Amino acid sequence: MNNEIGTRYDPANIETKWYKFWLEKGYFTPKKDGPKYSIVIPPPNITGKIHMGHALNITLQDILVRFKRMNGFKTLWVPGEDHAGIATQTAVEKAIEKEGKKREELGREKFLEIVWDWANTYRNTIKNQIMAIGASVDWTRERFTLDEGLSKAVKKVFVSLYKKGLIYKGKYIVNWCPRCKTVLSDEEVEYEEHDGKLYYIKYPFADGNGEIIIATTRPETMLGDTAIAVSPSDERYKELIGKEVIVPLVGRKIKIIADMHADPEFGTGALKVTPAHDPNDYLIGQRHNLEFINIFNDDMTINENGGKYKGLDRYQAREKIVEDLEKEGYLVKIEDIKHSVGHCYRCNTVIEPMLMDQWFVKMKPLAEKAIEAVEKGEVKFYPDRWKKVYLNWMYEIRDWCISRQLWWGHRIPIWYCQDCGHINVSEEEVKKCEKCGSTNLKQEEDVLDTWFSSALWPFSTLGWPENTSDLKEFYPTDVLVTGFDIIFFWVARMVMMGYEFMGEKPFSDVYIHQLVRDKFGRKMSKSLGNGIDPLEVIQEYGADPMRFTLALLAAQGRDIKLDIKNIDTSKKFANKIWNATRFIIMNLEDYKEVPLENLNLSDKWILSRLQKTINNVTNAIEQYEFNLAAREIYNFFWDEFCDWYIEVSKPRLKTEEKHLVQNVLVTVLDNSLKLLHPFMPFITEELWQKLPISEESITVSEWPKVNDELIDNSSEKRFSLLMNIIKGIRNVKAEINIPQSQKVNITSNHDFTEEEKLYIRTLGNVENIKISNQKPEKSASAFVNNELEVYVELGNLIDIETEINRLNKKIEKLEKDAQKFRAKLSNKKFLEGAPEEIVEEAKEKLANIEEQIKKIKNIISSLK
Repeated sequence: MNNEIGTRYDPANIETKWYKFWLEKGYFTPKKDGPKYSIVIPPPNITGKIHMGHALNITLQDILVRFKRMNGFKTLWVPGEDHAGIATQTAVEKAIEKEGKKREELGREKFLEIVWDWANTYRNTIKNQIMAIGASVDWTRERFTLDEGLSKAVKKVFVSLYKKGLIYKGKYIVNWCPRCKTVLSDEEVEYEEHDGKLYYIKYPFADGNGEIIIATTRPETMLGDTAIAVSPSDERYKELIGKEVIVPLVGRKIKIIADMHADPEFGTGALKVTPAHDPNDYLIGQRHNLEFINIFNDDMTINENGGKYKGLDRYQAREKIVEDLEKEGYLVKIEDIKHSVGHCYRCNTVIEPMLMDQWFVKMKPLAEKAIEAVEKGEVKFYPDRWKKVYLNWMYEIRDWCISRQLWWGHRIPIWYCQDCGHINVSEEEVKKCEKCGSTNLKQEEDVLDTWFSSALWPFSTLGWPENTSDLKEFYPTDVLVTGFDIIFFWVARMVMMGYEFMGEKPFSDVYIHQLVRDKFGRKMSKSLGNGIDPLEVIQEYGADPMRFTLALLAAQGRDIKLDIKNIDTSKKFANKIWNATRFIIMNLEDYKEVPLENLNLSDKWILSRLQKTINNVTNAIEQYEFNLAAREIYNFFWDEFCDWYIEVSKPRLKTEEKHLVQNVLVTVLDNSLKLLHPFMPFITEELWQKLPISEESITVSEWPKVNDELIDNSSEKRFSLLMNIIKGIRNVKAEINIPQSQKVNITSNHDFTEEEKLYIRTLGNVENIKISNQKPEKSASAFVNNELEVYVELGNLIDIETEINRLNKKIEKLEKDAQKFRAKLSNKKFLEGAPEEIVEEAKEKLANIEEQIKKIKNIISSLK
């Protein structure tokens, strides 16, 4: 047995070595017989480095996959990357602009060559980052949303939906980004509060008899006005419905109409209607059969419908129009307001609603089964509250605009016949028109929304549309681990496409993970400079401490507040695991396996605690309670195994009990490393390999099973009592400034067994244990319950009066601190306004102070 183990934990030395070993052995490629367990990775965008949110997402999936693999499942975790249409194209355009090049000058073909080079470079970077985290994904099955197989799947889906009448082209009000020159889905528009102006404008009646005043934040859109709307319930305007007005500066006659959308409380209650440039006006236009007048070019300059304002940018046009309105007496007043303005999620340009020809998918028919699946619990959300969010969106689902005016992406498989106008739709390239036979064809320039290919990810990655063995074996997948921000973008669409093309759900469970914030609870962002780079963390602390920290903080339904101190604490835990293993390995001389018989109290206690820890960790992982699982193994390993059992085992390793103690140590360490493995794969592999009972790899070892015969509640109770007595002795020493190394005498009304006395002497640094029902003079209470009392004899160790005075002063100080927290917690403003975790933290601090005061008071009363 190679029992050499370095004196210090050095993650850099072990992580690359073991990941290479796992890949060479092919452990991540499913081989085992047994039930299947499959996950597809949410594919990271190829636009940059992974961030802490990705690290969390990957860590949680890896915990599940490693756990299931050790439980005998045939596991498959499919890796891959997303081509991220608009994001990637924007990033590449910015990069080539620095070299003085423009996409339009290069042409489609040359530009796409550059993007493919970019994609391949970044895919490789992302792969290395995922490896650095320790993800046990099957790299032999790596996919890309633009690879050949996925392109085939995308074309098949498009053609199928088109032939079913679920894909159509139509004029629709869309969100247009003038910088990216593409349409955005509603979910890709981010809203921000802006300081704006509300302009009050007179629209004169056509008969010259007075005017109506409207209020608008976008006076330039009046160039496309085709009606004025008032609420049918608004008494002020009842008589005016049907009357004609003239659009100022334009001269066009339009009617006053009644529509429920007009809000009597906003502005004047009269609303100018521009159906081509506002989503709500668009609906009013449809209801009242109004004219749709588009006034913008795609770069947001005014087109020929804008008369003398043609060629002006939208903001220049606003300025000039306001100036002209004022000059001609149409401007009544201007008010300052705050209002919500939509921005492109990629380049932050203010979007413009535009009426455009776009391709759409009819969503209502596809949504029916996807709604039913979640309502009936075929697809479950964790935490459960996200179910409601999903369903609310699905009930109100709108048609999905799938066309994007980009070059990077899946080009829409449609060819327009230039001779007869027929639209040819096909999975293969069309060479001649199916209607007239002409070869004069032009393919649609637009590409599909990135989420179109992502929506097929759970089955396209497994080989669909081919009927592959992977598809038969691993679909549907078991769980999807993702963030709440893409429930609509991605989760809902995968569920719809799964039922439409596979006839069943794409996954059973959806675990919505936390948002990783900074230690103050702020979102991590470039502008705040508060981001924590997972790769820098790995370089400094190692992947295992980072992973363990993320798991420890991943409480369902609560955002993670990440402080580097948390990772430092987990690094200390990794050092503890290392040093404990080193101690055990160094004490395995003449090791031989012996039955776990003739156990003493501490053996029975630690083995019983181990069984309960196995049970609790297993159940917590199965319920996606990652934080509870991590906390359970942390507490067991550090507090119980290291601080208590290893300490009491030290003297026994020099006795005839040596072989038994060695076996208990190895049994507990073996099981603990296995329980830790899904969280901390590298250090556990390195250390497990040193054990005399280890086999090929901890990665493919068997997950610990509970041995009911080793559960011993009475031994746990007895040992727990001894722990409390020893803690009490240590606490007395700490409170009255006696060094822990100082031996003391104790008196108790209980007659301990020889074994119990040994523990108290060894761990409490106790010289003599006297049995008496009388409390000795000059003694402090270490432990008291209904049946048992233990006192530390202080004798000449301290001056009692001086000590009581000192402890009273300490209580005074603690009482002041407690009072501050009590005042805070009785303040209604604080309770209602502060974040939940801040309130909880205050409660916790108060409880700790009160507990401290109680302990000191007990010591004082026992000293008197």
